[in-house]
Amino acid sequence: MTVPFKKIAESLSEVLPVDLADDVKKNVRAMVQSSLEKMDLVTREELEVQEKVLARTRSQLEALQQRVTELEDALKRSADP
Repeated sequence: MTVPFKKIAESLSEVLPVDLADDVKKNVRAMVQSSLEKMDLVTREELEVQEKVLARTRSQLEALQQRVTELEDALKRSADP
């Protein structure tokens, strides 16, 4: 549980009776978990994998752009009399 949620839970525990506080904690935790699941978040590991894929793809794109430029220059040179 993150710090802001812990502070809220602690505040509720101080104000509410123990039994009610436990129920509220469980309900709040379930609501937060449900909301996070609906957000379709990815794990840090999945993000890092995608960052590597993107970096590799970007590198390949730059190499291809360079190659196209070289081929265009060669074509221009061969077309010039």
